[in-house]
Amino acid sequence: MESRRLPYLLLLPATLFLVVFFVYPFVQVAFQAFTKGGGFTLDNFHEMVSDWKFTTALRNTLLLAVVIVPLQLALALTMASIVTRLKAGRDVVLYIWTIPLGISDLAAGLVWLAIFERNGFFNSLLANLGLMSEPTIWLGYQNKITLFAVVVMAELWRSTAIVLVVLVAGMGLIPKEYYEAAEVFGAGPWKRFIKVTLPLLKPSIQTALILRTILAFEVFAVVAALAGTNMPILMGEVYEWQFALQDRKVAAAYALVILAISIGFTLFFLFTLRTRDEARA
Repeated sequence: MESRRLPYLLLLPATLFLVVFFVYPFVQVAFQAFTKGGGFTLDNFHEMVSDWKFTTALRNTLLLAVVIVPLQLALALTMASIVTRLKAGRDVVLYIWTIPLGISDLAAGLVWLAIFERNGFFNSLLANLGLMSEPTIWLGYQNKITLFAVVVMAELWRSTAIVLVVLVAGMGLIPKEYYEAAEVFGAGPWKRFIKVTLPLLKPSIQTALILRTILAFEVFAVVAALAGTNMPILMGEVYEWQFALQDRKVAAAYALVILAISIGFTLFFLFTLRTRDEARA
């Protein structure tokens, strides 16, 4: 009898943690989003959609995710391949590349703000090289493309290491015998990467994409530091409605939209990146 209860007892702490910090807050947010004046209503979602910033924030958030996540995956795959092939200094290189993991979102945004603000490092560099006569406002509302590009660069620098760590761990689990066999049959480095690494790395790529996509929809501090209100995003609107406008119910509606989009993309990656065993099951 005790042996039958042991697995449930071991799962109990994790279950309680999920219930207290995930399930209960979700129920509260859902209740606030779908109620007003004590009854069920969709008025909060109607007010959210009617806000002129909603469409812009949704478009900016989706565009950031669509641009950042594939770039991070390609960059992390390249970096992970380099790290796994190093014979000396592997740990040092991996440590240097993962330093941004220890920097908070806001601190990362402030670092890039110091580079691209009007009196920042980039303008000073261009002036010293004689390439400009007066400072350029890179992060102004007038330069939307430049503003978007700086946010993308900041996010690439800040969070590519998350994908890198997952992929390096996945590559470490691939048996070396597969590469040796492919090399015997004449496969070059690129063909070994396409035919051996990528198929066997699919579960790790799936995990990295799900994790990074969810975090991409929750981006806030970097955009707030670099763009302020010049670049509306969904998480920024959650903050605006929650604290500036003091309307928790519309903020909860925004939160549920972010959750729904995250779940949708998670299911998409789970389906499209299934292994053969998962597809048969």
